[in-house]
Amino acid sequence: MNKLSIDKIDVKGKRVLCRVDFNVPLDENMNITDDNRITAALPTITKIIADGGKLILMSHLGRPKGEAKPEFSLKPAAVRLSELLGKEVKFAPDCVGPEVKTMVENLNEGDVLLLENLRYHKQEEENDAEFAKQLAELGDVYVNDAFGSAHRAHASTEGVTNFIDVCAAGYLMQK
Repeated sequence: MNKLSIDKIDVKGKRVLCRVDFNVPLDENMNITDDNRITAALPTITKIIADGGKLILMSHLGRPKGEAKPEFSLKPAAVRLSELLGKEVKFAPDCVGPEVKTMVENLNEGDVLLLENLRYHKQEEENDAEFAKQLAELGDVYVNDAFGSAHRAHASTEGVTNFIDVCAAGYLMQK
């Protein structure tokens, strides 16, 4: 593969904006019924944490059509990832905005923050440049590990790469 891989980048002390695919099925009680997509991202996640990166995860869940709908919240994914990692995964109430920026600024090396559903903003699927820039401002390095979404030219998969100099593939993408 002639692409920069996660093994070739230095993430120590850097904010690592990582696109994952946590589009997991939920039952009527907001319980995850299959966590395979979360566990598939663990090798990339644990590598970034172990190397001292400040990890900011972003994903979509379902098709909320640009509206913040509670049934499409990524909060259950944050809870499940915390269980799998054996450490707290902070959860942002949105994926952009001043509160999210503050949460990112307060991350320490090895911390993990999961942003709320990208598709709560219609600009995600429209690959809106301003929205992509807002996402990119959260990271120093970009890692794409969302194999299931990588073929889409969305703000979080293609747009951000126009605003971050170091962009690499995670282990799932390489696989």
